[in-house]
Amino acid sequence: MSGSSSVPVPFLGPNGYEAPPESEILPGVQADMNAAFGGGLNPALETPQGQLATTLTAIIGNTYAQFLQLTNNVDPAYATGRMQDGIARIYFLERLPALPTSVVATCSGLPGVPIPLGALALAQDQSIYVCTQAGEIGAGGTVDLTFANTTDGPIACPVATLDRVYQTIPGWEAITNAVAGVIGRDVESRADFEARRAASVAKNAVGSVSAILGAVLAVPDVLDAYVSDNFTGSPIVLDGVTLPAHSLYVCVAGGVAADVAWAIFTKKMPGCDMAGSTTVVVEDTTSGYVPPYPTYDITFQIAATQTFVAQVQIANSPQVPSNALGLIRAAMISAFTGADGGTRARIGTTWFASRFYPAVLAVGSWVNLIQITMGSSEAPAGSFTGSIAGTVLTVSAVGAGALAVGNTIVGANIPEGVRIASFGTGVGGTGTYNLNLPQTIGSQAMLALNPFSADSIEIGEAHVPSLASADIVLQLV
Repeated sequence: MSGSSSVPVPFLGPNGYEAPPESEILPGVQADMNAAFGGGLNPALETPQGQLATTLTAIIGNTYAQFLQLTNNVDPAYATGRMQDGIARIYFLERLPALPTSVVATCSGLPGVPIPLGALALAQDQSIYVCTQAGEIGAGGTVDLTFANTTDGPIACPVATLDRVYQTIPGWEAITNAVAGVIGRDVESRADFEARRAASVAKNAVGSVSAILGAVLAVPDVLDAYVSDNFTGSPIVLDGVTLPAHSLYVCVAGGVAADVAWAIFTKKMPGCDMAGSTTVVVEDTTSGYVPPYPTYDITFQIAATQTFVAQVQIANSPQVPSNALGLIRAAMISAFTGADGGTRARIGTTWFASRFYPAVLAVGSWVNLIQITMGSSEAPAGSFTGSIAGTVLTVSAVGAGALAVGNTIVGANIPEGVRIASFGTGVGGTGTYNLNLPQTIGSQAMLALNPFSADSIEIGEAHVPSLASADIVLQLV
């Protein structure tokens, strides 16, 4: 051979590195081999020389593909794995590790009994939670403390499900959680890591909404955040929160309040008003002052939980396995939390049911998906006052909407997955309804969520979305 080759080579085009497909490489390899042997070789692939040409083509094609992967990983928009970690190091960022679900629980017992760090409690799903905030049972016989799941990841802790003392401490008699836990996370996905890297660039600025968002997202244990402002001269209402004129609004899920407040303080412009439900006093120790340091009230919003429910309809067939519901639930939770590598449900965004489709279809070839519909506590089918005794829900007053069979019932101390199984004396309004799970709940405000109502849900600017496994139902059609 003269040193030239008929094998096509990669080149840099308008879209970057482009490699020829193996269908174009093979004729070039065959031409080179034919020239090397003086011509006349039989090009049939079943011949020895044909087999050799096929093998060489695969080797060349694999080499081109590996280099293509390398060049694609240089672009932050497409980088994955170790290459993405390397790009992030330029910005002094590291991929966020997995975090456990965190929940505020009420410990009850004898006044004065200390609940130490490391005290253990057990949830109904057999998850063990460890106390991360030592405290002492007060004069009223209770104390609210923070507990974290001993297993990292998006494990739901619905209302009233952390209900057993696992480690005996004399005088500590009971535990419960009046609010759902803040769901943990798996190791940060490729999509979320890239979004945070992009936000970190804005973090270097001061005074802009994006700079404040980048700083808050960088706070340890913050799961999500949303930042906006009211630049008008009049108050506005955003997801139920009133923003005064010319004010800053920050909503955050997770993280220590003092750390969040400091992040806001270091990036906000002086003199602006702030909106939210939480105020933390921050000392300015960075401006060359000596004690006593100047102090400032930093106000922000702690995200409330927005409960999602969903119904999956698939075609019934003999191939549908007995554990179909469990498999589909796991796939949908993975998509909702971004554990599948895609975008996750976030504060102040729209969540589309179609985001679940790839995850559900990937569960198995037996999935013939018809549709996925959702409901949310921010758009309930009905709001009412009711009480529960056993499996009977008694509705004494209806504020709005109507109840229906299949509705998920949401309210204080009501665990996930409680649904209306059939009508009793009520057919949408006051009366009795039969539930799928027994409970004992006194008269209180409740919501009825309908999973058949929407293919997209608006997530409020003051809410962090939550989807529990028990709130996903499967219908075989």
